[in-house]
Amino acid sequence: MRAVVLVCLLAGLAHADLFTAIADLQHMLGAEKDVTSVIDQYIAAERDRLDDLRRYAHEYVHRNAHAEAVGPEFVTNPINAYLLIKRLTSEWKKVENIMLNNKATTFLKNITDNRVKSEVKFPGEEDLSGAAIALLRLQDTYKLDTLDLSNGIIGGEKVSNKLSGHDTFEVGRAAYNQKDYYHCLMWMQVALNKIENESPATVEESEILEYLAYSLYQQGNVRRALSLTKRLAKIAPNHPRAKGNVKWYEDMLQGKDMVGDLPPIVNKRVEFDGIVERDAYEALCRGEIPPVEKKWKNKLRCYLKRDKPFLKIAPIKVEILRFDPLAVLFKNVISDSEIKVIKELASPKLERATVKAPDGTLLKRATVQNSKTGELEHATYRISKSAWLKGDLHPVIERVNRRIEDFTGLYQGTSEELQVANYGLGGHYDPHFDFARIANYGLGGHYEPHYDMSLKEEKNAFKTLNTGNRIATVLFYMSQPERGGATVFNHLGTAVFPSKNDALFWYNLRRDGEGDLRTRHAACPVLLGVKWVSNKWIHERGQEFTRPCGLEEGVQENFIGDLSPYANDP
Repeated sequence: MRAVVLVCLLAGLAHADLFTAIADLQHMLGAEKDVTSVIDQYIAAERDRLDDLRRYAHEYVHRNAHAEAVGPEFVTNPINAYLLIKRLTSEWKKVENIMLNNKATTFLKNITDNRVKSEVKFPGEEDLSGAAIALLRLQDTYKLDTLDLSNGIIGGEKVSNKLSGHDTFEVGRAAYNQKDYYHCLMWMQVALNKIENESPATVEESEILEYLAYSLYQQGNVRRALSLTKRLAKIAPNHPRAKGNVKWYEDMLQGKDMVGDLPPIVNKRVEFDGIVERDAYEALCRGEIPPVEKKWKNKLRCYLKRDKPFLKIAPIKVEILRFDPLAVLFKNVISDSEIKVIKELASPKLERATVKAPDGTLLKRATVQNSKTGELEHATYRISKSAWLKGDLHPVIERVNRRIEDFTGLYQGTSEELQVANYGLGGHYDPHFDFARIANYGLGGHYEPHYDMSLKEEKNAFKTLNTGNRIATVLFYMSQPERGGATVFNHLGTAVFPSKNDALFWYNLRRDGEGDLRTRHAACPVLLGVKWVSNKWIHERGQEFTRPCGLEEGVQENFIGDLSPYANDP
């Protein structure tokens, strides 16, 4: 009965989605201090309790002191964030089990009441899994070595404490639960090596061996799977599956290849997400950018945009990043004070948000519509939380909208509301288009996998708005991650790394109104740091004179605004 009560009490404290926004993780930092205090009080009341419980208290004190010394930036490190979530999920469960050996119900109820009063969200199992999967995503994208990552090393730099054998095991198990045997194999091997130097071991060898053996089997290495399972049966004779699995593997081999040296471990990565340009996308995220085409190399330039009356007084710096299609970076077009206001204004427009981030912003996880069921569901290809802000909500939003019209030259009356997003642990947005596509693309046209909606839905995506398709995108960078977080155009070989206060701009449609398939783009995972962005999707309606159709097929812009000698003054 006592266990049932505890489950009910604690179930209400766990919230998923914390890993999807760094702001939530920063807000959660103080939770470890609360855990320390509770454990200390409990030990004081039960002085003769188990020494094991006191050991947990000391560990929490040490870890919390380190986190407080670093400050909010502590969770911008993906390894620290993973460990923080792990400590507040799986390790807290161990504390619960120790408490349950005596009359702990009343004490735990006090913990529950205090957590509810504090209005701090606590992580759940989905958060632990999400944090682990984020590490795997970062590992793949940035080609991070498993052993280095488990030792707190990223890019040759020591950025965090080492993971224990159990920490490493949990990452491998998260991969296993996703049927990702490629990563499971790598992390379980490292976990096995780590416990050899641990006393006592933080995880049983038998637990690791079972996952490791099955991953080897899934990779086609049945003999090594059999060898490990035999060892499992030897060190854990009462294991419920070991003997049966030994016979299963032996029957599978049917006496073949049973002698001689074991085959080498060849770990094969298998993609499940259907992203055909995965290698090119990840290479761009790492900054492996192909050389600029010779015909454009000497034409890329910076200039001052002064083609509006206001801009003659306050010209805007423009950097041309590429041609064909055109992409530019507007420099210093949003101030720090405006960024602060925009974050604060996001809070009242966010559904399902019940807790404020440290800066006062309420956040929710990005959702998309399932093309088969029509239901809204959490996006797995987009790890972020977002909000929409109307133009009349605050003078800052109105001012930013006017400024967008000034520097793009495009009418803003039919644009969508300003969308604000905070990317989470390993936060990313897989390759996608911003425009809604139609069935007939003409000569050479084709249809590529899209994540937001089905083709049928895309054809009518903006019908109710009566504003036409998304002609262009403005993306404000409101923070600058230490590493990662680039915006990449997969088919163009272009990568733009966030530079705070700047805005990236590109056209989604050609001059004839057809979608430009070359604008398929993605947001790379954030490796270290925080990524805040806001974007404005500008629609066709109202642009008939600001961006008219070209007189010739395929005509396109080479700059934004006026490049007269006057406007081009340095």
